[in-house]
Amino acid sequence: MVYEHEIPSGSKLYFGESAKIKREIEFVSAELLENLGFAEIVTPLFSYHQHESFDDKKPLLKLNDEQNHEVTLRADSTADVVRIVTKRLGRSTESKKWFYVQPTVTFPTKEQYQIGAEVIDGSFEEVAKTAVMLLAEMDAKPVMQIANIRIPHLLNEKYGVSLEVLKSMHVEQIMGTDLPWIEQLVRMNAVSDLNDLSAFPSDIKEELEKIKEATEQVKYDNMVISPLFYAKMRYYDSLTFRMFEDNSLLAMGGIYTIDGVEAAGFALYTDECVCYKIDKEGK
Repeated sequence: MVYEHEIPSGSKLYFGESAKIKREIEFVSAELLENLGFAEIVTPLFSYHQHESFDDKKPLLKLNDEQNHEVTLRADSTADVVRIVTKRLGRSTESKKWFYVQPTVTFPTKEQYQIGAEVIDGSFEEVAKTAVMLLAEMDAKPVMQIANIRIPHLLNEKYGVSLEVLKSMHVEQIMGTDLPWIEQLVRMNAVSDLNDLSAFPSDIKEELEKIKEATEQVKYDNMVISPLFYAKMRYYDSLTFRMFEDNSLLAMGGIYTIDGVEAAGFALYTDECVCYKIDKEGK
């Protein structure tokens, strides 16, 4: 039995203080991004192309348009922003820096509010520093974890490590592979672990050096590395970052390629940021 006041599991309800905090976070973030030269975009809730962003299609909420073409509700904003800006808006805009404040929805009834930014031809350094600035406005200085998705792909393509094992981070199975340097790779966590890369083959070493260069460019105090992290969004193809406060994921981003367009971007997870602010103000 569903009572009149019930809402589906995974959906969001903000009221009173929580609604005020959410509005403040969105307002301050939008103002900061505008001052940094970002233009705002609001993408359609419905999309024909969401399936191209996800390895696992199960989270997508599907329906059909009047011509019986399959449509999904917006489960990710990044790909649609890049496609709309480069293919639909085209010459009508010169802006390469865009931000959005909007929710995503996934199966069965999960809502997730996001504040995101995408930069066509952007750099990892720019988007990582911008995410840090937005979180600093909330008095948050979470851990930044830097990874490089090319490393798990190389381990799969050249060294026979199953991608499924890497995705689920089965450490024992990864360590069981017959690679003399795999244990050192698995145990990497501190930025200082990147100081000596002599044990690694040239292709792995090259991708680890990209992580090292990123840590030096971003210059963020509270930073760790995770060479084996696998970002599940299909368009990520190199450096990524995640920002944690305790067990809460506050932000994620990186550099990526969509339909041949190279870009960089990130999303702040507004719901987690609201919870962080409420917890901090309650202490």
